[in-house]
Amino acid sequence: MRQLLFAFALLAAPVAAKPPSTIAPGMVSAADPRAAEAGAEMLRKGGSATDAAIATMLALTVVEPQSSGIGGGGFYVHSDAAGHVDTINGREKAPAAAGPDWFLVDGKPRAFDDAQPGGLSTGVPGNVALAARAHALHGKLKWAALFAPAIRLAEQGFVITPRFHSALASEANIGAFGDGARIFYDASGKALAAGTRVRNPALAAFLKRLAAEGPSAFYSGQNAVAIANAVSTAKHNPAPMTVADVTSMTAPEGAAACGEYRRYRICGMGPPTSGGTTVFAILKQLERFDLTALGKDNPVAWHLIAESMRLAYADREKYLADPDFVSVPLGGLMDPTYLASRSALIDPSRTLPHAVAGTPPNAPAIQFAPAAPQPERGTSHFVAVDRTGNVVSYTSTIESGFGSGLVVNGYYLNNELTDFAFDPVGADGTPVANRVEGGKRPRSSMAPTIVYSPDGHVRLAVGAAGGATIPAQVAKAIIAVIDWRLSAQQAIALPTLFSPGDTVSVERGTSLEAMIPQLEALGHRVEARPPGFKANAIEWVGGRWVGAADPRSEGRAISE
Repeated sequence: MRQLLFAFALLAAPVAAKPPSTIAPGMVSAADPRAAEAGAEMLRKGGSATDAAIATMLALTVVEPQSSGIGGGGFYVHSDAAGHVDTINGREKAPAAAGPDWFLVDGKPRAFDDAQPGGLSTGVPGNVALAARAHALHGKLKWAALFAPAIRLAEQGFVITPRFHSALASEANIGAFGDGARIFYDASGKALAAGTRVRNPALAAFLKRLAAEGPSAFYSGQNAVAIANAVSTAKHNPAPMTVADVTSMTAPEGAAACGEYRRYRICGMGPPTSGGTTVFAILKQLERFDLTALGKDNPVAWHLIAESMRLAYADREKYLADPDFVSVPLGGLMDPTYLASRSALIDPSRTLPHAVAGTPPNAPAIQFAPAAPQPERGTSHFVAVDRTGNVVSYTSTIESGFGSGLVVNGYYLNNELTDFAFDPVGADGTPVANRVEGGKRPRSSMAPTIVYSPDGHVRLAVGAAGGATIPAQVAKAIIAVIDWRLSAQQAIALPTLFSPGDTVSVERGTSLEAMIPQLEALGHRVEARPPGFKANAIEWVGGRWVGAADPRSEGRAISE
């Protein structure tokens, strides 16, 4: 494991990196304008990109509780002005008592809708531990200052947006499962209307305590007891979480997973997320094709992307899991020679009959565990840059909409453990890499990414929400910026193709749906699906930072 981390530390080292030639105002891009404004407020006060990102995450806890916040976890990728990259893993952990049969009933896997609500799905939250570690490394403002916007929103109230109302109405079985019913629903159980101003005094009070006392207020004392009690006494699926489980949570630093695509350095997170390796594999396997000449309107270009995606996702499913529990061939999955061999399987004129995992260097004998794609409901990505050239790409999540439905001190707890494989044993009887184990972090799809131009300057920081579609969205955006010369805003707005197996999904009502006949002629099985995507980015163009937010969302980029 140490050799793997050392190898990735070398990959993450800057290549001819240089700081910005001019000082440019900082910026924040987030899925809710009030959260983006919270981050921008920190920049105006002289805070760093990390300060801004933490303030954004805290504000999202208030205004986008269905998607992320302190009851969940995340991944953080940071670049300084010289191009040095570091990452922090704030992924949730399973309780120590968890085991391979966690999601089994009479030896069979539970249905997802049964597993999500209540204690069984809840992992120990990692976002506060992540924020504390990031602040210690790269913060400039005092810890308490980062909480001011979130406390103000929770205490003075915020307006329910159309998108939030839609989530409240469509997912009332989870949103109103616990104390959320008293905050966001009326006496009859109906979701509060868009335009309603709502206050969350319990959350405001806890955020004040967390601001004053530091992260210990989250991981010990009343809050730790409340988390453990909420999980262990849940009215549905109570599960054995203890105060010791909460107290033991850590957010370790790690080397970034970096590689080169067309002379651009692509840096993302390593495991337990699959995002960094999968995004890079999709890109690197396409490097031998002239995507620029083909262009964004050519079905062959999207055919090639679909084929590369199928191969990358096959490797993702087989090999990615928590490296503290499973041997993950990280170097092999990023190895250019191996990815060239995978690329050789791609034919511009026809489709692979079936995409199967390859055998990267140092691959262990572990079992494939398929995962069903989930629509975006419980994740948020945000990007922050500051005047000195620091960049943060941070994805935060509580997994599905409103997480487990359990509410502690005004915030929702995650249902992150449903990212584990429900069946711990593969078809051939071997253990599944992403099976449930005590203290283990479930595999993720989150892909916070930073892209460097050949001159070493940050070109793009990007990430997305949308479950297993996240690597597909991020890879598409990078291709659109590098190969198709689009702005980050145009790249995010492009329709998304998702091809994790032998069926290609294209975004309904877009130019990709119109390409279905051509894709089918190449051998694909294609279906159109509703848009469920949400990405955010900031790019460096013409000596300044330019923000981008997904037009499918309510997101916005705000300059300091």
